[in-house]
Amino acid sequence: MKRSVLTRYRAMAYITAVMLLVLCTCMVFKYGFGMGKDLTLVVSQIHGVLYIVYLIFAFDLGSKAKWKFGKLLWVLIAGTIPTAAFFVERQVVREIEPLLAAPEPVKV
Repeated sequence: MKRSVLTRYRAMAYITAVMLLVLCTCMVFKYGFGMGKDLTLVVSQIHGVLYIVYLIFAFDLGSKAKWKFGKLLWVLIAGTIPTAAFFVERQVVREIEPLLAAPEPVKV
């Protein structure tokens, strides 16, 4: 597996997590204070698109790392739970780093 697969997953995990926190903040302002309705709409659409990209990159990483379905599902759902993506990303990096350090077998 190439390091770039992990790098793009990490980038999207952080971006998705930050956008979800921004969206949660917008929702508090929208429903709690009655302001920011238009901003909430824009942020929710941006987060939705970025989450789809996150899903693609996480699925790609999971398929190359040969994760079981439960682990893959947890990583995919982490982009919908505020702050979960930060913790899951660290866990994934700790698991994948040794795989990147090991030499890949030569295919004949």
